[in-house]
Amino acid sequence: MVVKLAEKRVKEEKEMRTMYCETLMELAEKDENVVVLDADLMSSMGMVSFQKKYPERTFNVGIQEANMMGTAAGMSAVGLIPFAHSFGPFATRRCFDQIFLSCGYGKLNVKITGSDPGVTAAYNGGTHMPFEDMGILRNVPNITIIEPVDSTMLKDIIGQIAYKYGVFYTRLLRKSATKIYAEGSTFEIGKAIPLRDGKDVTVFATGIMVEEALKAAEELDKEGISVRVENIFTLKPIDKEAIIKCAEETGAIVTAENHSILNGLGSAVAEVVVESVPVPVERVGVEDRFGQVGPVDYLKEEYGLTYNHIITKVRRVLERKCSK
Repeated sequence: MVVKLAEKRVKEEKEMRTMYCETLMELAEKDENVVVLDADLMSSMGMVSFQKKYPERTFNVGIQEANMMGTAAGMSAVGLIPFAHSFGPFATRRCFDQIFLSCGYGKLNVKITGSDPGVTAAYNGGTHMPFEDMGILRNVPNITIIEPVDSTMLKDIIGQIAYKYGVFYTRLLRKSATKIYAEGSTFEIGKAIPLRDGKDVTVFATGIMVEEALKAAEELDKEGISVRVENIFTLKPIDKEAIIKCAEETGAIVTAENHSILNGLGSAVAEVVVESVPVPVERVGVEDRFGQVGPVDYLKEEYGLTYNHIITKVRRVLERKCSK
């Protein structure tokens, strides 16, 4: 793992879906076993270029997500490497049984991509807004769940999972991400990434909440509060070693995720803490609610997913830490 932080956190020019398509095209050029499946979202996911170049390896199954997972499992069984995509809620809750049995229980090699996580579904609204997708799939034995932060991480991770056997779920922002990592960075699946050192409290963040966590840390630093920030981009298997180390060294933890606080990053971190190093934990995330229509910035405020909400939870966890 060779991680370099970007000089500036700016909006990337290249959308995540474009990087996803380009990376799969590079893989397909080298390996004829790489195939793509979609549930009538080829244009939405930016995969038309792949379809044009590799029509014989592109399968648009229509709005039949459960059938798509069964098909992907069958393709895997004959040696292909299937990447199957739909919007997050349809790639998970709509076809959970097929993922659990056909892919997981069958011990097959299927790469699932769920796009538009959490509030980034924006104007597609509550029916398309997955606050529960990672929580649902945490229940599949041996699955790997990943949320890339930016296109640099996405490119490296997709290249890795193509040749790691098993069921993978990639939670993918379709539009432009904020650049966190410099070009050429490489990542180790299952390992947290230290982004900022600190001694008073650790914030574990994933996805779009990484930028918010760094903003919160910078603001709190002005007040003399030292915040450590770690990017947990692999929800399962989670980096227990990093969580325990941070709990021991900072004595307080806040989690931040664009997902329900139920059975997501907050739950996963709390499980490790309560079993190993009991310290105060506060969670920033969606609190048991359905989604709704709106622009991303509005929704982040509405659901408590901003750096100010992280600051509030940091203050609260520090009060609990001091009162122990």
